[in-house]
Amino acid sequence: MTVDLPRVTYSNIGADFGPLHDHLDRAIPDFAASWLGRAWTSRFATGPARNVASPIDPALVLGAFPESTPGDVRAAVASAKAGARVWNRSSLDDRLEFAARWRAALAEDKDLLAMAALFEVGKSRLEAMGEADEAVDMLDYYPGELRANRDYRRPMNQMVPGESSLSVQRPYGVFAVIAPFNFPVALSVGMLCGALLTGNAVVYKPSPDCALTGLLLAETLRKAGLPEGVFNLVLGGAAVGEALATDEGIDGVVFTGSHKTGMAIFRHMAGRPWMRPVIAEMGGKNPAYVTRNADIARAAAGVARSAFGLQGQKCSACSVVYVDSAVRDQFVAAFKEFAGKLVVADPRGREVFMGPLYSDATARRFEASVAQARAEGKVLFGGDRIEELAGNYYRPALVEMDGPSSLTRDELFMPFVVLRAVDGLEAALAEGNAVSYGLSAGIYTNDEDELRQFLEGAEAGVLYANRASGATTGAWPGGQPFCGWKGTGVGGKGGLGIWYLPQFMHEQSHTIMAI
Repeated sequence: MTVDLPRVTYSNIGADFGPLHDHLDRAIPDFAASWLGRAWTSRFATGPARNVASPIDPALVLGAFPESTPGDVRAAVASAKAGARVWNRSSLDDRLEFAARWRAALAEDKDLLAMAALFEVGKSRLEAMGEADEAVDMLDYYPGELRANRDYRRPMNQMVPGESSLSVQRPYGVFAVIAPFNFPVALSVGMLCGALLTGNAVVYKPSPDCALTGLLLAETLRKAGLPEGVFNLVLGGAAVGEALATDEGIDGVVFTGSHKTGMAIFRHMAGRPWMRPVIAEMGGKNPAYVTRNADIARAAAGVARSAFGLQGQKCSACSVVYVDSAVRDQFVAAFKEFAGKLVVADPRGREVFMGPLYSDATARRFEASVAQARAEGKVLFGGDRIEELAGNYYRPALVEMDGPSSLTRDELFMPFVVLRAVDGLEAALAEGNAVSYGLSAGIYTNDEDELRQFLEGAEAGVLYANRASGATTGAWPGGQPFCGWKGTGVGGKGGLGIWYLPQFMHEQSHTIMAI
């Protein structure tokens, strides 16, 4: 367990992380020697095992992980249905006591979870530790919300003497929890919190190449002592996810991933005899706006950190920046200066800001987007492969387009940001809002009227202003909720805020006449 070391919150960019790096100099090789290369087994994954390589280096084998068969998925759902008969009736005290035990287990295994994310995803040291710290904080925040809201039970008005009415929130039953690759710890824990703390049983599927993190998370839940069947793990790719989301025993789905997959889940659930809840977060375009009244150095740092952190593989990553024409040249110069100092290399190194792209498919998409920018606009910075490194290592790209294009509208999920020079904030907001997504947006301005115009006019669920730590990134439990707008989310609000937990329950009223 990490003790008395700086915590990473994504916002505390000025902290002295030297002691943490000293600790990680020892922890990273120890983890590799102890945990990588194993052959794993799991109760509901009895299919053939396959070796999974780290994106850090194709020669680095994470382990051999089995895949769940269709029969395994059905068995996991049946197990969850049995567990739900107990956990759906659990008291608030039962669930809060479980949450305290789970928090302790997550804190104890925080280093293991962070190291697994580093090797599986290729994220930097600080990104990996920040993710683990965020997961632990979720087990402070969400139980606090349950407690403060008295399990979301509310007395209602008395209509006649002797009659009492109560509004209660009841769990749906069994949730499928389907997690993405980019935050295999934090996003998994967030979705599991939503389901488990509200009394639902779960069947959890981690991203196919993040099985190590999934198995380590399962161990923390075992330590936390849930009743038998409440938590169930399946492993595999799209076929396993589809089998899970469409199983008749599933009462709801919580999903983070692509818009295409999320909408497919939503359509399936809507086609059933009665609607089941779908809580889906499905990406973003996340524009940033730099006005003529901005602190340009702060804007350049904030956009670069947001666009290139975790190799741009965040649903909240800034991928288009609208810069007032009056300060365009100044911004480009400041951006190049800042981004040119960011280290792209093997993320096991303490000075590294950016590791490799996650997959060959992402690398092909990056190269195609750079080629499109050269043909339709111009590349202002980066965009080239770092040939001396094994793996998909690229210098992040800043490109400029003369008008709207697919590069300014589509989610790219890579270290690639498009600059659009515009005449004024009104024109910038009109173009920035004209997309299918609406997750986050940011502005840099020292003008109160411009700030108000942005806060009232930006069509996104998460708004930031003047943040050097990240133009559009940095959500944290209880401090910066994660909310969707338009095609970003289906079925309700995102995590880390006050309206998340109630989505995993349905309202029931109890009206009783005294005997």
